[in-house]
Amino acid sequence: MGLERKRERTISTYTQQLKKVLDDLLPEGPNEATLRHRVEPVLAEFCAEVEVSQAIHDEYMVARGKIADAVFDRLVMEFKRPGILSSLQTRAKAIEQLKEYVEGLAKKERRKRLAGVVFDGEKLVFMRFRAGHITVEPPCPADRVALEKLLRWLAGLSSGTALTAENLARDFSIDQPRTQAAIGALYHALTDHLLSEPEGMVAKLFEQWRLFFSEAIDYKEAFGGRKLEPLKKWVAKAGITVDTPGEAERFFFALHTYFALLVKLIAWLALSRHLGPKVGVPLFTTLEALSSGELREKLREMEQGGIFRAYEIENLLEGDFFAWYLYGWNEPLERAIRELISRLAQYDPTTLSIDPDETRDLLKKLYHYLLPREIRHNLGEYYTPDWLAQRLLEQVDQEFFDDHEVAVRKQRRRILELRWLDPACGSGTFLVLLIKRYRELGERLMIPEEELLEAILRNVVGFDINPLAVITARVNYLLALSDLLEYRKGPITVPVYLADSVLLPELGDDLETSGLYRVRTAVGVFMVPQAVFAAGRFDRFCTLLEKSVRSNLLPEEFLERVAKHLDLSEAERKAATGPLRALYEKLSELHRQGMNGLWARLLKNNFAPLTVGRFDYVVGNPPWVNWENLPDGYRDDTKKLWARYGLFPHRGMDVILGKGKKDIAMLMAYVAMDRFLKPGGKLGFVITQSLFKTSGAGQGFRRFQLGEDGAPLRVLHVDDMVALNPFEGASNRTAVMVIVKGQRTRYPVPYTVWRKKGRARFTYDSTLEEVKTVTRTVKLFAEPVDPDDRTSPWLTATKPALRAIRKVLGKSDYTAHAGVYTGGANAVYWVEIVSRRPDGLVVVRNITEGAKRKVPKVTAVIEPDLLYPLLRGRDIKRWRAVPSAYILMVQDPETRRGIAEEELKARYPETWKYLERFKPLLRERAAFKRYFTRRDKTGRIIETGPFYSMFDVGDYTFAPWKVVWTRIAQISAAVVSEQDGKPVIPQETITLVSCDSEREAHYITALVNSAPFQFATSSYSQEGGKSMGSMHVLENIRIPKYAPANPVHQALAEASREAHKAAVQGDEARLRKIETQIDSFAAQLWGLTDKELIAIQKGMKGGEKCVS
Repeated sequence: MGLERKRERTISTYTQQLKKVLDDLLPEGPNEATLRHRVEPVLAEFCAEVEVSQAIHDEYMVARGKIADAVFDRLVMEFKRPGILSSLQTRAKAIEQLKEYVEGLAKKERRKRLAGVVFDGEKLVFMRFRAGHITVEPPCPADRVALEKLLRWLAGLSSGTALTAENLARDFSIDQPRTQAAIGALYHALTDHLLSEPEGMVAKLFEQWRLFFSEAIDYKEAFGGRKLEPLKKWVAKAGITVDTPGEAERFFFALHTYFALLVKLIAWLALSRHLGPKVGVPLFTTLEALSSGELREKLREMEQGGIFRAYEIENLLEGDFFAWYLYGWNEPLERAIRELISRLAQYDPTTLSIDPDETRDLLKKLYHYLLPREIRHNLGEYYTPDWLAQRLLEQVDQEFFDDHEVAVRKQRRRILELRWLDPACGSGTFLVLLIKRYRELGERLMIPEEELLEAILRNVVGFDINPLAVITARVNYLLALSDLLEYRKGPITVPVYLADSVLLPELGDDLETSGLYRVRTAVGVFMVPQAVFAAGRFDRFCTLLEKSVRSNLLPEEFLERVAKHLDLSEAERKAATGPLRALYEKLSELHRQGMNGLWARLLKNNFAPLTVGRFDYVVGNPPWVNWENLPDGYRDDTKKLWARYGLFPHRGMDVILGKGKKDIAMLMAYVAMDRFLKPGGKLGFVITQSLFKTSGAGQGFRRFQLGEDGAPLRVLHVDDMVALNPFEGASNRTAVMVIVKGQRTRYPVPYTVWRKKGRARFTYDSTLEEVKTVTRTVKLFAEPVDPDDRTSPWLTATKPALRAIRKVLGKSDYTAHAGVYTGGANAVYWVEIVSRRPDGLVVVRNITEGAKRKVPKVTAVIEPDLLYPLLRGRDIKRWRAVPSAYILMVQDPETRRGIAEEELKARYPETWKYLERFKPLLRERAAFKRYFTRRDKTGRIIETGPFYSMFDVGDYTFAPWKVVWTRIAQISAAVVSEQDGKPVIPQETITLVSCDSEREAHYITALVNSAPFQFATSSYSQEGGKSMGSMHVLENIRIPKYAPANPVHQALAEASREAHKAAVQGDEARLRKIETQIDSFAAQLWGLTDKELIAIQKGMKGGEKCVS
């Protein structure tokens, strides 16, 4: 008999013994000592029987003056007189006593994981201790289920290695020789087969994977150029050399295969322990003793889902590309896989039941530990921290997560009916947290296990388009259910589907496609007749389709079976015959090519979004992928959706989608609310904060309505977490929004800004409570910056400050412009003067430091005429701007293109020679191709401007007086004038305002640097973002035209001149005094009261304002 079966039988036997002892003893009204005397020997005998190697201590001193009744290795047990746990007061006292014992033992023996139980013969209270945190479960009756749980805890706390992320990371990270051997063997087997059998099964499965993942990752982009270096160093640990993006792609296929295999084996291990002995399925531990052929066959059975279907899990595995290793089987690969199985066999999945917190999204943590952060970020992989997901869920339904007794009792009906969907579930973070909460509530409300299991499977659903994510999420889902699985009433389907939640199958609307659903896949478009999609038919149809393809039936035989088994009417059969034949022939061809039935199952998954119904809540962290980074085909297919939901209302589609940085997350949010959310339901998404703060990109999103005539949407709350950088320090402007469907947004909207307290820190693994203790929140409100345009960027501040800011807002009498843009070729146009020659020419050297493109460093002789002082972002400070280099200005501001080539050659031959050496590089600039080339009638590319043409150059560029400020981070303005008789030229990251006079420039600068202007700007912009000080500022903040006769205008101009002098002298005290005067003059100009100005100045110090 296998060890698992033996242990299960022993647990069952001793559960009965314990129950009999209690049934005989309790009628006698025993005291604490008698209860302990009768129960403890049964527990000790059980420990010996299951061969638990642990020390059992009676009356063990866990701390000075604190003696526990019994300590079974890592489980502290405290006995009490029957009835003690039935009284709230005495129960609380007993629990507090047990806490002290557990904490004492943890300190004494330096333990990080412990458990405790209080037992009074009638009830039990279970307690878990993990890394300083204690979780206490509600009391439960001492029935068969609770006594069996007690015995499982006793066995699980000391048998085998705990199934935790930390232990898995230790044993299976890239630093482990077994992992290096496995990934190396996979990589070399893949490479060998791709070379030796380019048309073989391994090559075909690799190509399928490439097709799928090309929608999410461009390896040339992710690991091109310098980005390849960290990967090269890292893969060298596994004895692999990667020198090209193509080799990087093969490596990641091997890595994904390794991770997928590990995940599948963990699932088998967990199910084997929980269900294996009860259903008679081959146990995981039997794998070690199999021969090479037997092991390969067992793994094949696992990959095809057979092993899991034997456990009555229908769809855990449905065949995927990661099973290719079975076709590439060789001795090194077998040896590496055996090593994985051998180490995993030493794990004890009982941890899943004893300490659910240890296993929350266990596999996400494992993947984290497997890949270094820098490499994951190159791949665009940012996993949601549990604390952030928990915050979002609580914002969506606070009552559901309220632990007060009264609130919990209200959830009895809701827990069975409330439905949740994560449309981009990734590894399953949100799903696992929801399952955890369902289980907590189910236990406290004493909902029968089989009823609770059915409720979870019906109501907690996920979609994802990434095959590896779906495998991981399904296994995480199963691990979260763990011991509930034995209460299933029949075969179950894990409700996590490989499906696109944006591009849903849709009925065709023209003559050729009427009555057909269009399903887009990586191998083309499938057309499915509406008739087979009717209620109750589709699952049968997909099963029939797959079996027919595998059996190599002729198309006519398949069509006969469909008509018979789906009971099609004559009209349905006639309409469906042509499309069904085409579909069957296409899948049969894929099968002949070795596609292994994957696409029939994929078809079933693709239709899941149309069959799962609607939900009370849609939650998650959708992908943050810009429009221009989407594959061309996907971009084209989604255009109609962008239009349907009005997500680009003001300009042409391609223009705004190209320039506006549209994010697929906003489209997913609108589709999800339209197609999946019930009326009155809520959507909670982790989203980019730029959707609320930027013009253009977020404008259509802020309509908050589903299309022209669809349901209105109300934003209930936004959490602004930009300052926290919750995604492992990545600066991706995180926000959490909650929207209700069917109501109009009412302004102002509650808007909470989160900040860290001083130097306080938290980690990716911190709990929500831990994060709350090291952060503070500022309660603000949001409303459109333009009261006449509800789609304009949001202004965020306290309610009093909002009223004050309104006086500052409005259209300015000035226009701001961007500085000169070289198209990414700064290292060509930016130079330093090395020396001046007697003949009037100058010797220059181009500035290549920090250049995005590799440009050779050269020293050249050129004419000085086209050299102008260059003002870079680093050159601007508040009240001071000093150019530190030169720029070669070869643009004609009137023609808006480069100086004519013939003119440049004739008048400035040395400058021409200098530029000509960079001709290929300058012609390759994306901006040059966009603005200065076109195709003629034959398709030939014609240049419409000289190859050295520049961008964002106008008459304003050459104004003698300018106000300048940086666009990135906080606005710091200064005045610049001509230098050596030439105007100063700002670079493209600088915003400028051209002025007619010095006093006008100082007047504008004073207002821009004033507290009201700064406060207003930061309240509707993304502070620290690239658009913080961009040209839009003067479209929203009112600066009146300078009037020399206006005394306030004169006072502002004079104060700015004095501030510039103080800044040059470094006189900080005098500068602060001048700035206070400027704030006062600015308040007069904008009509602010003293009280309003004080509120703004206080806010500028971080007291009240939103700086995000």
